[in-house]
Amino acid sequence: MQFKHPEILYFLFLLVIPVLVHLFQLRKFKKEYFTNVKLLKELAIQTRKSSKIKKYLLLATRLLLLATLILAFAQPYFKAKDSESKNNELFVVIDNSFSMQAKGQKGELLKRAVQDLLEHAPENLQLSVVSNSEDFWNTNIKSIERDLQKLTYSPIPFSIENALIKVRSHNSNRGKDILVITDGIGLKTTGLDQLPENTKTHFIIPEAEKLENIAIDSVFVSQILDNFYEIGVDVSSNFEEDKSIPVSVYNKENLIAKAILKLNQRKQTLRFTIPKDNFNGYVSLNDNSLAFDNTFYFNISKPEICNVLSIGETEKSRFLSKIYTQPDFNYRNVELNTLNYSEISKQDAIILNELDQIPMAMHTNLRQFVSKGGNLVIIPSEKNEISNINSFLANFGGIQFTNAQSVEKKVTKINFTNPLFANVFEKKTSNFQYPYVTKSFSLKSNASQAITYEDQTAFLSTLSRDSGTLYLFSAPINKANSNFQNSPLIVPTFYKMGMSNEKNGVKFETIGNSKPTIVDAKVSKDEVVSIRNKSEEFIPMQQIMDDKIKITSGDNPKTAGNFAITQNKNEIGNLSFNYDRKESMLTEPSSESLGDINQTDSMETFFNTLQTEREDNQIWKWFLIFTLLFLTLEILIQKFIK
Repeated sequence: MQFKHPEILYFLFLLVIPVLVHLFQLRKFKKEYFTNVKLLKELAIQTRKSSKIKKYLLLATRLLLLATLILAFAQPYFKAKDSESKNNELFVVIDNSFSMQAKGQKGELLKRAVQDLLEHAPENLQLSVVSNSEDFWNTNIKSIERDLQKLTYSPIPFSIENALIKVRSHNSNRGKDILVITDGIGLKTTGLDQLPENTKTHFIIPEAEKLENIAIDSVFVSQILDNFYEIGVDVSSNFEEDKSIPVSVYNKENLIAKAILKLNQRKQTLRFTIPKDNFNGYVSLNDNSLAFDNTFYFNISKPEICNVLSIGETEKSRFLSKIYTQPDFNYRNVELNTLNYSEISKQDAIILNELDQIPMAMHTNLRQFVSKGGNLVIIPSEKNEISNINSFLANFGGIQFTNAQSVEKKVTKINFTNPLFANVFEKKTSNFQYPYVTKSFSLKSNASQAITYEDQTAFLSTLSRDSGTLYLFSAPINKANSNFQNSPLIVPTFYKMGMSNEKNGVKFETIGNSKPTIVDAKVSKDEVVSIRNKSEEFIPMQQIMDDKIKITSGDNPKTAGNFAITQNKNEIGNLSFNYDRKESMLTEPSSESLGDINQTDSMETFFNTLQTEREDNQIWKWFLIFTLLFLTLEILIQKFIK
């Protein structure tokens, strides 16, 4: 037992006073004479015995009364079990990502977690609440009650590392208690081992009753017909059960097509036919689990002819004229000595076809061409000087030629996940007739490999820069050096490289991961372009580029949907935004991730534990009660004992 004010214990010397009063009571007895002396003597003896007992009882009660009163003022307490952490700052990290839409025994996991926090957190306890989208610093639960009740789901996937960065940004010398409320999906605890020693983390993992979920992952053009598009809708699920799911396609608010998906596989594709015209709509399905991934927004522009220019010898470029044909492409080839540099900015794709030298005058023009969204294809020449081509590639960074090799290599692998081949092949083919090259260059690169040799080095690499893309072959593909021109792979490869993503195909962005978008528009320096729909409007980052403007949305918008790009209230383009699908696959957290954390079963247990382990057990009230009891006892002794 310890005392908050131990100096008051010095007043215990006052206990001497009742003892002194008891020992030195000076009372004079007056003699009274009665006729019956014998009877009076017996009464005197009994009275003196009774008086002596009463005095001892009064002495004891007064000593105890005074002692307990002094001890009460000294405020005795029992020290807390975890007293070193009683002044810790409390941070509550709430996962409000879309996976918390899943339903537990008492409703949606996020809403239940917020309600538990409001019920069990002490009203006057100072805390900070951190979520994926909103933060509340140095407040109490009463002040932010309404804000927490309005907390919505965030398109940003939950990351414990990002939450800890926010907590560390409010640095102080005090210890910290961090309570993390998350469903544990994709939980990585790598940042926890970097926390200071005076920081304690606690996890509450609410469990969903059902983990089954169906999601629309993507939409793509699978086939272009004369007057129609055939679009493919990729649907995934985390369970295998024979189910019939209605799927609908809308153009704006008008129902265009509807079908029933027989969901008997984890990944399936459903196909629809829509008019070959401007399309600004969405695909939706009915699912009783997570709601955020049941709708996928996209837009398709009316197809435009893509301008493709190849620069090189006419004879070596004849194969390109057979690929880039009307009505999809407007193709022409020019030799280097007849090139009009002003024509570069008017193209959608440019192919440098085995140029022996790349003039310095082309460097700036082609760098600007790629930055404005153009596709640049480089096919090296056997006569290329490595220093010359590397000087040109330095404008784009991340890729360099090293040395030439006169060794035959087979092209054996297609990277189907590369954006170049996305939705090109219905089936992944591995036993195709392998093309070969006899001479090639080695590459030092961090670029993505689209096509690979048998030794796992790159035959074709893709490098995204700004809004455009650089495609780089590592070997000449003329018929003397390779049979790639005779391979069935050459048509889809060059077709996709020549196609402008801004002019054709399905267009959509992922909130938080959106790439820059190029829009044809003449904008003055003082003009502001905005992005908006009926419920939301924001101003993106924008860069004026002659007769185009490059816009970047950053973390906007906050909600998925179809948006219009407006200039002076005039619509100049469309954008579609969707939520990240990382939260779609509901899975139980792994035993490895849960084994490394300090898990608490409920909010009530957490706050009760803090109270019992962090707060000193104050017992001065008990001493005050004893004081009152002894005072009452003294009064009773005075009244009833003679």
